[in-house]
Amino acid sequence: MSDYDLILEPGRADKNYWRDLWRYRELFQVLAWRDVSVRYKQTVIGVAWAVIRPFLTMIVFTLIFERIAKLPSEGSAPYALMVFAGMLPWTFFSTALSDASNSLVSNANLISKVYFPRLIVPGATVVVAFVDFLISFSMLLAMMVWYGFMPGPQILLLPMFVLLAFLASLGPSLWITALNVKYRDFRYIIPFIVQFGLYISPVGFSSSVIPVEWRFLYSLNPVVGIIDGFRWCILGGASTPYWPGFGGSLCVTTFFLWFGVRRFRSMEKQFADLI
Repeated sequence: MSDYDLILEPGRADKNYWRDLWRYRELFQVLAWRDVSVRYKQTVIGVAWAVIRPFLTMIVFTLIFERIAKLPSEGSAPYALMVFAGMLPWTFFSTALSDASNSLVSNANLISKVYFPRLIVPGATVVVAFVDFLISFSMLLAMMVWYGFMPGPQILLLPMFVLLAFLASLGPSLWITALNVKYRDFRYIIPFIVQFGLYISPVGFSSSVIPVEWRFLYSLNPVVGIIDGFRWCILGGASTPYWPGFGGSLCVTTFFLWFGVRRFRSMEKQFADLI
């Protein structure tokens, strides 16, 4: 029988926190797979919901902004295709933000009994949003075939903007989910933030309609640069992003990621007691 030494060292868990994230990678996979299974288990329409929701929103926005408001599309791209290309990153961002912000409270039994880096829980939740994104992306490919619209070589940069959408949602999610553990009122605030963000982001219209003197300020919304980048990768041509604004979006995303991780880590030790 082997002998083992138990070492108790102050601050050891904090010092090895990021290493523990890698050591607990199997737990991350288990939680992510569980969340995906729960999302689609015992549902009537199943994975079709990931397509129906953005598709219906696209129809409404196309009717309002193209037919009624007479707003232009980007280049030669059909308006419906432009809207759906904007819906993809927005739906990914909003779903990840909504689900991740409530993830700690939903896993209260696990958090109160077992030690592991709590960052794994909201991180695993974002995987569900990514699965929805992949399903919706198949609908986008079908629309491109329907309209006979082929992307250019810039489509190869699309994974970079998917990663940016992941980081843009993760930063605020970590901060809000930590606050939600202490102040449960935040679960009522998140749907309002998501709904409000849908209308102030260039989902149903092109960000090029924003006046030049306001465009950089408007681009400080981190989702703006991501949506513009998605459209550029898919539509190309006249969809070239406003690069100064994209730089601003990137800076805001970086700040919120740093701030979210910082606040999450500062409150992490209290989760088991508060939850």
